[in-house]
Amino acid sequence: MNKKGKTIKKCIPIYMMLLPGFLYLLVNNYIPMTGMVIAFKNVDFAKGILKSDWVGFDNFQYLFKTPDAWRITRNTLCYNLAFIAANLVLGVLFAILLSEIRSKLSVKVYQTVILLPYMISMVIVSYLSYAFLASDTGLINGVLKALGLKSISWYTQSKYWPVILLVINCWKNVGYGMIVYLASVLGVDRSLYEAASVDGITKLQEIRYITLPMIKPAVITMVLLNVGRIFYSDFGLFYQVPMNSGALLNATNTIDTYVYRGLITLGDVGMSSAAGVYQSIVGFTVIMLANWMTRKLSRENALF
Repeated sequence: MNKKGKTIKKCIPIYMMLLPGFLYLLVNNYIPMTGMVIAFKNVDFAKGILKSDWVGFDNFQYLFKTPDAWRITRNTLCYNLAFIAANLVLGVLFAILLSEIRSKLSVKVYQTVILLPYMISMVIVSYLSYAFLASDTGLINGVLKALGLKSISWYTQSKYWPVILLVINCWKNVGYGMIVYLASVLGVDRSLYEAASVDGITKLQEIRYITLPMIKPAVITMVLLNVGRIFYSDFGLFYQVPMNSGALLNATNTIDTYVYRGLITLGDVGMSSAAGVYQSIVGFTVIMLANWMTRKLSRENALF
């Protein structure tokens, strides 16, 4: 057996370990990509997908000629940019605060409490938000009435929802990011802090010049992973939490909810598939550009 054959034989256990993950990606991520052909057809289920009439880019033209294309792209992109920034800042902040009080507080208890919203189904979160925002029985309107103020019809006024969605997203996801950043903070060499304390450095300077630079790789990785999904949205957050209110579509309609409504309400499979293809291509382009920029600025922190 030659050297190459021996190397392959030696790596067989590793290949076997990779096999389940590879099969999962193949079945769940790559084989379904053949369905992209639907975006270029006028689907007639009587004929079947393969025999349906080929319409080329007509579905894309119809999508981009409607005002919905700009609206769903704007909402998806702007919300995700706000989510990434808010979750990053709050996640790092809570990680640093928890690292400072870890000796006085049970970290496992704190982690459980802060991760709880992430583990709760978005269906439950939607009903909890409704309990706060309901026009007549909601907790917030109850407080407003008790203070002699006018109640707000939350589910008919879209101007409030960018803030509402940002708050709910942070409540759901900050805990997860905080755990990742906390692991990085706790992995920093403690001798650096000891040397800094000898030099009389303040706590804020310690965070600025030691903690933040040391957790930079974790921050970049998390941001890149989130940027990779910047054209995808949390379906539960944008569909279930606003209770699918038509009055809120200008503020809550994203690419994912648009595709769903296109399938359920309009039954337009071709245009919905075109929106999905558009989402995938733009998302892939964004992650490639973000990784390229990272390689230019900090090659060792790029994903590939």
